[in-house]
Amino acid sequence: MLSAAHTWSLTAIAAATGVVLRWVWRRFSNRERVAQAVRQTRARLYAMRLYADDPGLVLRAQRQLLGWTGRYLVLMLRPTAVAIVPLFVLFLLLDNSYGYRPLAPGESAIVTAQFGGGADVRTLAATLEGRGVVVETPAVRIPNRRQVCWRVRAVTSAPATVVLRLDGVAIGKAVKCSHWPGSPSIDVSCPAASLDVFGFGIAWPVWFLVVSGITMLATRSL
Repeated sequence: MLSAAHTWSLTAIAAATGVVLRWVWRRFSNRERVAQAVRQTRARLYAMRLYADDPGLVLRAQRQLLGWTGRYLVLMLRPTAVAIVPLFVLFLLLDNSYGYRPLAPGESAIVTAQFGGGADVRTLAATLEGRGVVVETPAVRIPNRRQVCWRVRAVTSAPATVVLRLDGVAIGKAVKCSHWPGSPSIDVSCPAASLDVFGFGIAWPVWFLVVSGITMLATRSL
């Protein structure tokens, strides 16, 4: 599991995100119409229970329930459209920081070099060197994906790097399980990490959604 510092930092980020999402909802949604849709939806649910012995009224309530549910979803489209792209970028950044843990000594990972364009990996003279890790296998070439892969094993708990050499050019990559921008790109398949939350191991997206959701509810009346 990751350290307590990771848990606290993600908690702070999730709480701040909840506050921002609450502001986005207030700023870009029609709260009166949303509240009306919620009230009408609840009323139809109550009607279905109250008139359970009258199939006609139940069917009518079901049709109206679908209509008001659809209106509610339509009203949520605008704030969702505003928030979706920033949230997507935030999740990518957080996954790089909280989604994986470093390799422990003796653990193995796959290093993948991704080539673009019309590169023919069958003829590329690509080699991999390790610093703090041992390259255990020769290059495995996947032509249809334009990828070359190696398996490496960590030999120390200190920060490690791999160096891809191609046509006299050396490209370094720290073994810390995040995407390396550029062409070619180098990815390391490190083990998935979990947060230490009161002694339980929890995946970071779960804790992030819990904290941000609680924050949105707590700030609802502000």
